[in-house]
Amino acid sequence: MKRWNFNYIAMILLLLAGCESFEEKQQETQLPIRFMAEYPGMSRVTASAFEQEDRIGVFMNVEGEPLEASGNSLNNELLEFDGSAWNAERDLFWDAGRFDVYAYYPYDDDMRVVDDYPFSVSLNQNAVEEGMGMDGYEASDFLWANTRGVEASMEPVRLSFRHRMSKLIVRLVPGEDYEGDIPDDARVLVHNTVPDATIDLSVGLVTKDNYAATKTIEAKRVERGYYTAIVVPQRLMNQVPLVEIVVQGVSYMVERKFVFKPGIQHTMTVTLAKNPDQVKIEIGGEIENWD
Repeated sequence: MKRWNFNYIAMILLLLAGCESFEEKQQETQLPIRFMAEYPGMSRVTASAFEQEDRIGVFMNVEGEPLEASGNSLNNELLEFDGSAWNAERDLFWDAGRFDVYAYYPYDDDMRVVDDYPFSVSLNQNAVEEGMGMDGYEASDFLWANTRGVEASMEPVRLSFRHRMSKLIVRLVPGEDYEGDIPDDARVLVHNTVPDATIDLSVGLVTKDNYAATKTIEAKRVERGYYTAIVVPQRLMNQVPLVEIVVQGVSYMVERKFVFKPGIQHTMTVTLAKNPDQVKIEIGGEIENWD
């Protein structure tokens, strides 16, 4: 009786060992999932685009299946850039089949919905966003990527990001009768736009919140006379105060109708005159996938 028990236990141990070695062998044959992210307008990732410690979120589901907030093959998986590669917090392996991949930036660890994800641009795009390690301009620049029908491969999944917000560049130029240069402490304010939106991550569609109030955005100063702001895509159908330039206590107001298009960079050149009512405005060409 004792001998039979010993043999029985030995058989169980052999079976368990066999299962473990099978699982280990199976894991060894699985291919790891790797990702390569391309910044909009760039042919490759460089330090001037994505930078070390930048973080993106990745979803992956079975090809053709609707994207959900949870229950996908990958759910808001965090990837962090180390300067040369994007690394997940855990090992990721391919399953059999074909998959659709969705990615976005900046990363949000509290994302709970994917079809109407709430997002707002910063009202002070000069200031550093608390807890994000980036200024309000960068935190407002929502990027989105989608790659469909991928399957297990040694090659990384290519994520080509695109801007989904609108960008406004304001260039300040002194006119003939303007005294001196544009001062370093000049400010540019963008008025009468709605800063709140919802985003459908399955298609990268940004929709202005029609119930939100219009507010004022302080543009980011890039250099003397050069300012930029990220704006939610929207149409300003009426002539409204749009851009205000404050120079040494004097305000220059630009009133316009305007269409902020998704993924498009708009350039406005404002020539300042001695008389604030005599500013000249020139709207430049539109650029897609700005770098």
